[in-house]
Amino acid sequence: MSDEQVLCASSSYEQKYYLNPRFADTLPKQVKEELQALMVLYTEDIGGILTLSYDEEGNLYFSTTAKENDFDYDEIGSQLKIRQYQEKYRELLEDLEVYYQSFFL
Repeated sequence: MSDEQVLCASSSYEQKYYLNPRFADTLPKQVKEELQALMVLYTEDIGGILTLSYDEEGNLYFSTTAKENDFDYDEIGSQLKIRQYQEKYRELLEDLEVYYQSFFL
């Protein structure tokens, strides 16, 4: 098993959202819907691929990537949007960390 676990991801290229099945059955519907909304809105606004993952200690972190020739991807806006999400969704993200650390570590 890898040291990191992807919780969810969204891609502007495939216009798809992914929630790791490992977590899908145990997360409340409202949390799953909120995660989907924030991830999809990010990729619609910024572009690229956004991933929300747990590190080996159970801390959540955002990571983003873009195709090399994606000139619509906003790299500066990406970092600003991630910081905004970390503030706006602080309580949700902290609760998700406690959830992971309690049930999976």
